[in-house]
Amino acid sequence: MNASASEVPALVIFRTLIALVALAVAPAVEARLDESGRWRGGASTAALEPAVASASPFTLDEVAPGMAPTAARVTYFPPVTQTGEQAGEKAPAVILLHGAGGVSSRREYRYAREFAGQGVGVAVVDVFGAREGGSFMQRLVKITESMALADAFAAKAWLAGRPEIDAGRIALIGFSYGGMSTTYAAYRQVADAFAAAFETTPFAAHVAFYGPCIARFEDVSTTGAPILMMWGEGDAIIDPAACEATAQDLRRGGSAVMVERFDAVHRWDGASRRWRAPMHIADCRFSVDRAGRVRDDNSFFVMDGPVSRAAMLALCVNREGYLIGPDEAVRERSNAAMARFLNPILFPPDG
Repeated sequence: MNASASEVPALVIFRTLIALVALAVAPAVEARLDESGRWRGGASTAALEPAVASASPFTLDEVAPGMAPTAARVTYFPPVTQTGEQAGEKAPAVILLHGAGGVSSRREYRYAREFAGQGVGVAVVDVFGAREGGSFMQRLVKITESMALADAFAAKAWLAGRPEIDAGRIALIGFSYGGMSTTYAAYRQVADAFAAAFETTPFAAHVAFYGPCIARFEDVSTTGAPILMMWGEGDAIIDPAACEATAQDLRRGGSAVMVERFDAVHRWDGASRRWRAPMHIADCRFSVDRAGRVRDDNSFFVMDGPVSRAAMLALCVNREGYLIGPDEAVRERSNAAMARFLNPILFPPDG
């Protein structure tokens, strides 16, 4: 039976009310990283290039308030909803630290768009670009992990001032060389020094992709933030025993540490092809004392500038090289592991 003309508006109003009530009582869609690991596409929002003041301490013992400024090179991807609209409430954020090869569209910028598309603000830090790095070896000698950490904490301070970002939910993610720096940032003496220098706070979490484990800290105290370490079983730049020892140090220092291993070689998540890099530093062994001084365990050289750093690296570098190669299936698995690790921190249930 057809409704009369006078009944149609009433039916429309009734059905509209029912729909509104259903929306009101339905559980809200929870923002989370996709734990399937199948991250596709990502945000199409325009990236920003903000002015961020950093510094260039060569070693940890040089870190202090009032350091000579260096203009960091940061690319910021604002968080967006799945529909492409700006997030309506404060969002979490991550900072990405590149490896020895620098920032890549296949890795850092791809991750940036994928995170942003899932409601996470992203700051991609170009440590080399801010300091006119030069050749590959010149970059490794004159641009240090302390400089990368300075840029990371400076970017964190900048992010904390953004109205759309929750300052208490900012994680640090690093790849290879950047993975080393990411792990170092969890140690209390490191975090305290940089946090004081940039008037910010430690990171909420740390994710290290295939970062070589070459430095041990005399004081293993950490900030307490959780840490995820991931590496490939076929990656020659990783000494599993050394990385397990680092994980144990961090646990003793107060952090929960998760370790994920994959059947992969180096840079499974961002290489353009399979090839062999000519050398690696997995055999290096350095110690960091409570004052932040770095010493070579074999030669007992103290790293105090580019000359001593070059000498220390030359003595321990392994010239057999290591394989680099992409593997999308492994990338999905590491995405899934990272999502499981970060979700409770970036998207807490009571948040």
